[in-house]
Amino acid sequence: MGQAGCKGLSQALFDYKTEKYVIAKNKKVGLLYRLLQVSILTYLVVWVFLVKKGYQDTDTSLQSSIVTKVKGVTFTNTTELGERLWDVADYVIPPQGENVFFVITNLIVTPNQRQETCAESESIPDAWCYTDNDCPPGEPVVAGNGVKTGRCLRVGNMQRGTCEIFAWCPVETKSRPVKPLLGKAEDFTVYIKNFIRFPKFNFSKTNVLDTKDKAFLKSCQFGPKNPYCPIFRLGSMVSWTGSDFQEIAQQGGVIGIQIEWDCDLDKAPSECNPHYSFSRLDNTFSGNSISSGYNFRFARYYRDGAGVEFRTLMKAYGIRFDVMVNGKGAFFCDLVLIYLIKKSHFYRDKKYEEVRILQVVPGLAESSQQGGIPEAEEAEHPEAQPRGSSQKGNSCRYQQHLEPTRSSHLGNGKVHMEQLQNLRTAEA
Repeated sequence: MGQAGCKGLSQALFDYKTEKYVIAKNKKVGLLYRLLQVSILTYLVVWVFLVKKGYQDTDTSLQSSIVTKVKGVTFTNTTELGERLWDVADYVIPPQGENVFFVITNLIVTPNQRQETCAESESIPDAWCYTDNDCPPGEPVVAGNGVKTGRCLRVGNMQRGTCEIFAWCPVETKSRPVKPLLGKAEDFTVYIKNFIRFPKFNFSKTNVLDTKDKAFLKSCQFGPKNPYCPIFRLGSMVSWTGSDFQEIAQQGGVIGIQIEWDCDLDKAPSECNPHYSFSRLDNTFSGNSISSGYNFRFARYYRDGAGVEFRTLMKAYGIRFDVMVNGKGAFFCDLVLIYLIKKSHFYRDKKYEEVRILQVVPGLAESSQQGGIPEAEEAEHPEAQPRGSSQKGNSCRYQQHLEPTRSSHLGNGKVHMEQLQNLRTAEA
């Protein structure tokens, strides 16, 4: 590439290109163009503004608090526990009431356990043994109940036995009852109190009716006619998920309670209402699956007359309820701030910042010869404008005073002095 080619390439780097528009006098093309404009306008008005309400500002940072209280009592009579009355302090875990709570519906009870030695359960594969060497002392039983003592215990003439362990004895051996112990929990009720707040709009609300009637919550129940009575029957919530309460009470399960707050805050606060939905969250694909159901163990501890500790172990099956809250609030605030209030111009200027890019382009010399003063030069040289005078009546004086400054912009300092002299003569 020669010197001329390099020079042309370097000059091309500083070229400025602008678009050229052609007006086509064609009715078909013009009609198609207007139809396209109308279609876009219709989409904006109908879909974006009316349907999606795109003119509204939204707040999705919902702040929420949940309080739950379960009510109900039932009576049982079993070999392990005898006659017993169950109230909320017995079957609800945790007792203080949170967004996740568990209601016991079935139990395996192992009473009077003490820390001593006994045979491990035969249902634990790691506890099987044939000789004492299969039970190394001090080794914990994998997925078992205690620590091996070094002895292999066999029943009768059986070759295979189980390792002796130091544990809470006797160990749990019973299977799950076929009939739920607390099957009548179907008629228990739960009070779900929900407080929500949209911090962006300082809007708060609750799902409980605002009333001074103290008997309201003791007699009402949730339904289409009482949307602000958040007292739900457990059996009804399970049935709304498509499940049977007695089946889920036997092996346990997980129920999701969804509270949705989708509020248009342009309307009255009474129009912002909670919407409830219920779903079964645990695995329900196979009733015989090892992953189906929900259970855990806990114990209650005591001391006998000699001060020796003992306990009652309970394997609890039941229903876990997860209360989940989400929502969004929409408000007409942006358009109000920007267009409708007295100081709208102030908020509009703060929201939309206008930036001017000042550039000197070829052809500025012609505008200078007509007596115009570029805005950038006025800002850079405020002393060029005499006090008490106007630009219109002193164009000649302006031009003479700004010649050294303007020359720095025109052709890298090269000023056609002859043209300027001719201009002064013509103006004189």
